[in-house]
Order: sequence, then structure tokens, then C-alpha cells
Amino acid sequence: MTTKAAFSPEEWTTILEAPPSAGLIVVTAARGGMFRETVAMSKAYVEARQWHGQSELLDEIVTAKPKADHTRYRSPDELRDHGLRHLREAVALLEAKATADEVDGYRRFVIAVANKVAAAHREDGEAVSPAEAVAIEQITAALGAGES
Repeated sequence: MTTKAAFSPEEWTTILEAPPSAGLIVVTAARGGMFRETVAMSKAYVEARQWHGQSELLDEIVTAKPKADHTRYRSPDELRDHGLRHLREAVALLEAKATADEVDGYRRFVIAVANKVAAAHREDGEAVSPAEAVAIEQITAALGAGES
């Protein structure tokens, strides 16, 4: 079992910041619903805590206070590009030090955060807007989901 101790403080920050980055990518993909979507991100963490015991690494991630990257971006595109890079870096760190099951659990958690945020606010009568669906596809690709 991999734990926080396997990572430097900087690496751990990268790992903790990636799930909220995914949520912010979805929040900024479509207009409206920011409050509901932010609350949904918090709820994704609460729900993940119910999986307690399946992965010590994931337990440590979801019990930590979500860390947001507080960099100011000039546009949603810049935020998205930086966030996707952040996701790729987090997965690379995990792939180097964690088990395949732990990496897959992390990927599932991040995708669950993105999906929960997308479903929190209806846009144009749709549960998930086309822009949010594209954001989720980009997040999934950045995580390398399905590659392991």
C-alpha cells in the first residue's frame, strides 16, 4: 500500500490539487451554476470517503482538505490547459510510486468529481452540457483512463 509518505511535499500537493483542477475545468466549461457545481465538488469528496478502506492512498487524498491551485488565469482555456497538464503530472507521479489499482482508484475519483460537477447544474435543459461533456473527455484523456 502506498501512502502520503511515498511522496515529497511538492508531489503530494500536485496529487491533492488535481481533483479540484478537474472540477474547475468543468465549472468553467459552461456558464452558470458555479455555486451548485462547487458544492457538488465537495459532495464528491464526502461520497469518496464512504469508500474508506479500499485504498489507503485514496483515503488520505479524500480526507485531506481539497487543495485548489490559486494561480490566476487569463481565460478558461488557460485554466483548462494548465489543469489538464496538472492531471497528467499527478497521474505520472502516482504511476511511478503507487500500485496500478491505486492509480485506477485515483482516476475513478477524479472522473467522479468531474461528472458530479457537470451534473450539478442543468444547462439548456441538459443534465450535462456539450461543453462539459468535452471537458470530461479531455480530463479522462489527460488521466490516461483506460490505458492501464
